[in-house]
Amino acid sequence: MEVKTSLLDNMIGVGDMVLLEPLSEDSFLENLRKRFDHSEIYTYIGSVVISMNPYRSLPIFTPDKVEEYRNRNFYELSPHIYALADEAYRSLRDQDKDQCILITGESGAGKTEASKLVMSYVAAVCGKGQEVNKVKEQLLQSNPVLEAFGNAKTVRNDNSSRFGKYMDIEFDFKGDPLGGVISNYLLEKSRVVKQPRGERNFHVFYQLLSGASDDTLKKLKLERDFSKYNYLSLDSAAVNGLDDAANFRTVRNAMQIVGFMEDEVQSVLELVAAVLKLGNIEFKPESRCNGTDESRVKDKNDLKEMCELLGIEQSVLERAFSYRTVEAKLEKVSTTLNVAQAYYARDALAKNLYSRLFTWLVSRINESIKAQAKTRHKVMGVLDIYGFEIFEDNSFEQFIINYCNEKLQQIFIELTLREEQEEYVREGIEWTNIEYFNNAIICDLIENNQNGILAMLDEECLRPGTVTDETFLDKLNTICAEHQHFESRLSKNSKFLTDHSLPHSCFRIQHYAGKVLYRVEGFVDKNNDLLYRDLSQAMYKANHSLIKQLFPEGNPAKVNLKRPPTAGTQFKTSVGTLMRNLQTKNPNYIRCIKPNDKKASHIFTESLVCHQVRYLGLMENVRVRRAGYAFRQAYEPCLERYKMLCKKTWPHWRGPAREGVEVLMADLQVPAEEFSYGRSKIFIRNPRTLFFLEERRRQCLQDLAALIQKIYRGWKCRSRFLLMKKSQVVVSAWYRRYAQQKKYKQVKSATTVVQSYTRGWQARKLLRELKYQKRCEEAVTTISAFWHGTQARMELRRLKQEARNKHAVTVIWAYWQGTKARRELRRLKEEARRKHAVAVIWAFWQGLKVRREYRKFFRANAGKKIYEFTIQRIMQKYFLGLKSSMPSMSPIDRKWPARPYRFLDGVHTELRRIFHLWRCKKYRGQFTEERKAVYEEKLEASEIFKDKKALYPSSVSQPFKGDYLEISKNPKYQKLNSAVDEKVLLADVVNKINRANGKGTARIFLLTKKSVLLADQKTGQVKASVPLPDVASVSVSTQSDGFFALKLKEGSASAVKGDFLLSSEHLIEIITKLHRIGATAADREQLNVDISDEFLVQFKQDKVCVKFIQGGPKNGSSVSCKRKNNRLLEVSVPTTA
Repeated sequence: MEVKTSLLDNMIGVGDMVLLEPLSEDSFLENLRKRFDHSEIYTYIGSVVISMNPYRSLPIFTPDKVEEYRNRNFYELSPHIYALADEAYRSLRDQDKDQCILITGESGAGKTEASKLVMSYVAAVCGKGQEVNKVKEQLLQSNPVLEAFGNAKTVRNDNSSRFGKYMDIEFDFKGDPLGGVISNYLLEKSRVVKQPRGERNFHVFYQLLSGASDDTLKKLKLERDFSKYNYLSLDSAAVNGLDDAANFRTVRNAMQIVGFMEDEVQSVLELVAAVLKLGNIEFKPESRCNGTDESRVKDKNDLKEMCELLGIEQSVLERAFSYRTVEAKLEKVSTTLNVAQAYYARDALAKNLYSRLFTWLVSRINESIKAQAKTRHKVMGVLDIYGFEIFEDNSFEQFIINYCNEKLQQIFIELTLREEQEEYVREGIEWTNIEYFNNAIICDLIENNQNGILAMLDEECLRPGTVTDETFLDKLNTICAEHQHFESRLSKNSKFLTDHSLPHSCFRIQHYAGKVLYRVEGFVDKNNDLLYRDLSQAMYKANHSLIKQLFPEGNPAKVNLKRPPTAGTQFKTSVGTLMRNLQTKNPNYIRCIKPNDKKASHIFTESLVCHQVRYLGLMENVRVRRAGYAFRQAYEPCLERYKMLCKKTWPHWRGPAREGVEVLMADLQVPAEEFSYGRSKIFIRNPRTLFFLEERRRQCLQDLAALIQKIYRGWKCRSRFLLMKKSQVVVSAWYRRYAQQKKYKQVKSATTVVQSYTRGWQARKLLRELKYQKRCEEAVTTISAFWHGTQARMELRRLKQEARNKHAVTVIWAYWQGTKARRELRRLKEEARRKHAVAVIWAFWQGLKVRREYRKFFRANAGKKIYEFTIQRIMQKYFLGLKSSMPSMSPIDRKWPARPYRFLDGVHTELRRIFHLWRCKKYRGQFTEERKAVYEEKLEASEIFKDKKALYPSSVSQPFKGDYLEISKNPKYQKLNSAVDEKVLLADVVNKINRANGKGTARIFLLTKKSVLLADQKTGQVKASVPLPDVASVSVSTQSDGFFALKLKEGSASAVKGDFLLSSEHLIEIITKLHRIGATAADREQLNVDISDEFLVQFKQDKVCVKFIQGGPKNGSSVSCKRKNNRLLEVSVPTTA
């Protein structure tokens, strides 16, 4: 038999606050603390679940727990969120009632986790099947996608929902999920461009930079370093316990499961990257001839990369950041934007781009998870919306969020009381209305169509003339001054004139959760939420597959001059639709509470919890629940639990359950005013009555336990006696059986022995007869065999004699043939020896004749002459061969013939050296004076830079031209040429580096024998002239960049503005010519060239360190210079393969 554990059994504290006795705020908090300290995070208030955030993992969400709460009565087990989810699911499945689960609480209280637990429980207990499992998986995997794009780390919560989410899960008649629809409310898009201190931007930005592969980041033109992007806060980039890389992989997998195509995922990532790039675009002011200011983009690299990602022409978007077109009927007026307006336009575009992308994501998920069947569905709604927020600096977003929470509190009060009243009416119980605080007056203050704050804000936004946040506050002070829940310094209520905690630019509203101070700055702009039409049209011109869908208003063919609804109006409409939707469903409440502000486990901050209990109205909820009847229970479980208290109902009651309960209560003599009988339930007014029943039940259980033990012990003793008696009978029977079996075996054994002897004698007799018969048969066979053998041997001897005779004839013939062959062989050998002797004698004779003929020519030193003759012939042959295989006349030709003999090593090497010197001399003889000078410069460059600077090898093959601009021939530089009196040794365009931002400005660099000049590239005007004696040294890095610093002598006239930090593609040539001029001049010291990856540069009165580092820059394969602080310029040089 299954044992069930009731809500009232083995409970830590009180599981249902309705049963708390005595009821006070202190006892309420103490009960919460006691249960929280014992890891009991769930507590009931009737059918409402209070959830405390434990800030740690607890073993109460396992599959076993899911099975434990499946198909159980709500009060049957200890409080748990699974009990509420199961109650809602069974009501939907069995009673065909649409359900909604409202999860409320402030930020960090665990609302998002609660909604995921509810969805996971429903997914676990509903039906199975391939299609059903697919739908469940898609519904569950929509959460990681929306959390990545809509959640962020705040000071109160590491995974705070910055948008409201309401999901309708649709079921068929069996209770199997068919699909769902997600609605989102008010994404906090201002977080995209600015985050408060200690908080982060939305998760997806950090997940993309941390978890994407190098190839993906390269395609998106991004780097992993968070500090490269202005929209990302750095002080909270890393969050403990949050693995952005792993979460990115989870999000990619979830998008695939939900049904996103690969090209859609890529498009989404491109838009996220574009938002990051958009934040890096900066503007600089420029003055026009008419005196107005306009803005221009500083560094167009980020703008270019963003346009490449979105497929937009760079010039179109750049113009949209600089100009604004205002249309009024048939007129168009184009005005320039100053720097502040350009930054506003940039941030507005970033916020709108991300917000519309998020809305598109929700729509795309809805397309994948919506139910396909057209029949009527059962619906369970899960509401996870931002909690009530009170920050140090509260703005328009907090005002809208708190307005939504006011509406939720209002519907909570209405539905709770309505449900209580309907249950009493349904059960036929008398009911007296309970007084409670109705926050409708606060909702009316905000949403009233005539004098509400939102209506006045819209009126200010639409009013012609100068509209500011101050004019809006003045209007509030005029209209809302007498409202009891509105406060400001300038209201007509004079008590606030001396309230220094209330600034002049703020107003305060007395919400149900407490007083909130709102700073009016930004209310008008955030409510307008305007995006310039030029930017919308620029976005619509993009070739990107997704951008045109996000900015339909940019279509020139569909220009709408009507002003779009404000953000406040849109949200008010959405909240109204949500409230109407919730009122059509049966509500289930989860009230989330945050135990502390430190996000730490095992810490219970009483003041914080007390504040939440007050503004959530939990005490009022308990009082309303207890004002009628504190406890109610159906007749069947009540009778089942307490039937042992009455002899008439124990152990079995045969009649209706209600009559059994009536008999039970009458027998217990419970006063009639302490309970009432409903149609299906018994209602107990006071918790003391319930505790009295529980105490009697506990005593009865103890008596029953003693009775059970007594009966059990008697049964055990009787069973043991009967077992021993039965065992004795069995042992006797087995012994008698054993004795008879032993006697039988002895008789059987004797009989077997006698039989065996008799059978043996008979067998031996038969054996003797058979052996005699066999011997007779064998004798006949042996005689016959001997006779046949004799006949066979005689025939064999005859055949062998005939064979021997034939073999003798063959052998004699073979011997005769051999004798003949050996005689012939000896004859032939003798004849051959005679011929060989003649040949040898003839050869000796010829040799003798030759020696006699040449003996007169030889003397004692003949060997030496033969050696010299041989050597002479070898050398002659060597030189003739060398002549025919001589290499080319090119000095760089390394070929040389191989030596034929080892003793010629020295000669061979020396000849090679002499030949190389000779052909080098011939080659030099062809040079002109100019070419000689170029090669001398190349030689000097090698002495300075070889093996010291990585840029040098690539400059070896490049000729030194000197005058790259052709100053004397180009008419553009005629003015500059006339200003220079001496011969120009080098003219080139260089970049002069600005210490403020590390950006370069193009300048013409002129080098003469006496000075260095820097001139403006466009006008040719000389900006700086430095005599060469004032140049102290030149500093360059060891890497492949073109940066160099001209360091001037301290105290010289040229050193007033400081040193020059320049960048050139012809750095090797410039430094070589400077060094060469210093070496040839007799009146000054030779120029010092310092090669180091870190050196100091004097800018006016400050010294700045220029540091060169390895690593690919964000703008591709080029060198970039960036200012790190006032004392450091960092030059990033790409790594060469």
